[in-house]
Amino acid sequence: MLSSAQKIIIKAALGVGLDNVSISRLIEPKAIHEVNFPVKMDNGEIKLFKGYRVQHNNNLGPFKGGIRFHPNVSHDEVQALATLMSIKCAVAGIPYGGGKGGVVVDPKKLSETELERLSRAYVNAIANCIGPEVDVPAPDVNTNSKIMEWMVEEYVKNHKSQITNDKTKSNYLRATFTGKPVDKGGTLGRTEATGRGGVIILSRLIGTKLNKKLKIKDKKLTVAVQGFGNVGYYFAKIAVEDGFKVVAVSDSHGGVFVDDGLSPHLTLNCKKEKGSVSGCYCRGSVCDLKFGKSISNEELLELPVDVLVPAALENAINRDNMKKIKAKIIIEMANGPVSEEAYEYLVKNGKIIVPDVLANSGGVSVSYLEWYQNMNDEVWTEQKVNGRLEEIMQKAFDAIWSKSVAKKIPLKQAAFEVAIERIIKKW
Repeated sequence: MLSSAQKIIIKAALGVGLDNVSISRLIEPKAIHEVNFPVKMDNGEIKLFKGYRVQHNNNLGPFKGGIRFHPNVSHDEVQALATLMSIKCAVAGIPYGGGKGGVVVDPKKLSETELERLSRAYVNAIANCIGPEVDVPAPDVNTNSKIMEWMVEEYVKNHKSQITNDKTKSNYLRATFTGKPVDKGGTLGRTEATGRGGVIILSRLIGTKLNKKLKIKDKKLTVAVQGFGNVGYYFAKIAVEDGFKVVAVSDSHGGVFVDDGLSPHLTLNCKKEKGSVSGCYCRGSVCDLKFGKSISNEELLELPVDVLVPAALENAINRDNMKKIKAKIIIEMANGPVSEEAYEYLVKNGKIIVPDVLANSGGVSVSYLEWYQNMNDEVWTEQKVNGRLEEIMQKAFDAIWSKSVAKKIPLKQAAFEVAIERIIKKW
């Protein structure tokens, strides 16, 4: 993952004429923090855990990136993710750099009290290198708003002395973390933000001259979404609300195809009852077997739809299935859902691929809006948050689309070039 991320950056950096020294500055992180910290287990045993916080680049603002709890967390993985966060924040045009954190742990093997102690201990271990104007963590794999609540409580408890006379607002220290519960300084609109941002980008893409090339001007676009977690569900829900026709969704157990267009909300309710979307043929206000058929994840990727949305797994589209992809447009809502080889093949064959650093940047964009509200002691309506998100996403798309058209390069390369140009302006 690290070498792949660096390879993309090097290619884009060469595309904007950077020398080797400048490229090295882009690739190498500013700081790598590796910590070992003790946590008391419920049985009284003390266990030592390893954690990381990699701070890649802060030219545009505080380091920004999630914290993941996973047994496979490693230095290289966290560094790669921090690197890509620098690009993503620059692509979105928000005043953040890139960072990432992680703890080597299987949280499923911990009780809730052990998980809380682990979360608080990790924060104390990295406390000297984070802060509302230094480094702003957020949820990631296996972390959530509750864990952010524990972390921000611990940070505030131990850092109240940092508040000076000109920083007496109650939410200043809370701004150290985003993705918090709404009643703990979080923001409305955060849960839907990543999926909503993806739909905003799709709508903006359709509004370009591309619609004539793809012959989609006078019909409702069909959409298939692989992955029906938070991101996939909200993408599907908001896409339907905006007039798109979602005909297929899937989760890890399989999927459904409903030719007339499915109801994402009813499908989610059905999934909660059954444990999977498989068998949930929901259309309008009713679920009925006659409405559709079951499909596998592989079959969903190969459907003859206008828009394919891989929102689940890395490398879901790869050398084994790339020649079977029929969709005209691919919106990368997962991180790295199209392998390098498949990407090159599909682009050469006329597919339009919106890269993950743009497509799924709605989440970090609303994290920025949460941070902004905390820093300014404000509380916004959901309508205002969504309006600001739309402005950010449309502006980000327009800059990348313009670069892509002007240089006749794929959107991914254009996105990285835009990001790099913004970062190096602050050197």
